[in-house]
Amino acid sequence: MYKHWNNYSAYLKRMYGDAVYRIGIDGGFSCPNRLQDGHGGCSFCDGTGAIAVYQRKSESGFFRTSPYSEETATSLLPRLLSIEEQAERGREFLQRRYKAKLFSLYFQSYTNTYDSPDNLRRIYDRAFSTGEYEEFIVSTRPDCLSDEVIELLASYQDKCAVWIELGLQSASDKTLEAIGRGHSAECWRNAALRVKAHGLMLSSHIIIGLPGEGRKEYLATVDLVNDVHSDGVKIHNLHIPGGTRMGDEYLEGCFTASSEGRYLEDAEFVLRHLDPAIIIQRLICETPYHRLLAPRVFPDKSLFLSRLDERMEEHGTMQGDLYES
Repeated sequence: MYKHWNNYSAYLKRMYGDAVYRIGIDGGFSCPNRLQDGHGGCSFCDGTGAIAVYQRKSESGFFRTSPYSEETATSLLPRLLSIEEQAERGREFLQRRYKAKLFSLYFQSYTNTYDSPDNLRRIYDRAFSTGEYEEFIVSTRPDCLSDEVIELLASYQDKCAVWIELGLQSASDKTLEAIGRGHSAECWRNAALRVKAHGLMLSSHIIIGLPGEGRKEYLATVDLVNDVHSDGVKIHNLHIPGGTRMGDEYLEGCFTASSEGRYLEDAEFVLRHLDPAIIIQRLICETPYHRLLAPRVFPDKSLFLSRLDERMEEHGTMQGDLYES
């Protein structure tokens, strides 16, 4: 187990007495930041919506549009039936592969609060009908979290812990505009504070290595995550998928992707400034290789994390050793 940051796996074992495995669910949601033909949106998004690997029936090459039809995204009954199938398939896979006993329900793909509150309740209720879960995790955008939706999410706290994964990426409005996020840092802060005010667990998504950013911007992003008292954080090194606006800019030579050495330095820097109480849920992006333009030479997750842990051991550094409350 990694010793130099507040590791999510260790947290789960402390909380629930055993490993907890996420069942990733695609609820048939779309994204308000993309056009109906699948274009637009964040410059790094290839339209696949972060679908769990074991839920992909077939996939090859680069994408420019969503593999899901407009009918799939607007018809509720097929979505509800699909949720049941996905939950069963995910549970069977995790039990077979890892002998899993405990599970989290993870709405992972696209913007998982982008629907009417009535539809959201039916979707979430159907998912909970498929079994017992230790955590309910909903990934979304800050501009898709009305008070009514937050109250709906909070109502599931009597079933299990509820996490809201909220995409930030950067605290720089200049960067957010450049990458087409469609919201400001203040919009994110407001949503994060309302999530926390309802007693929900907050997970913040940030990207290290975005074009034009350096240590100054990374520190501002970390300060914002600390300031809202985020419970967890997912830190991604910049991955550039093919078939994206960012991919086109990369091929034109507008910027580079971090090497392993540079990202090791940056990850250590970010960890040292993060509140030590924040749970580190991810430290490396894992875009499937066949969709990835850059970086093409990079160690796998396990090897990278081991190298980061060894680096921090050599330097005598820890998560939060430079944190100022």
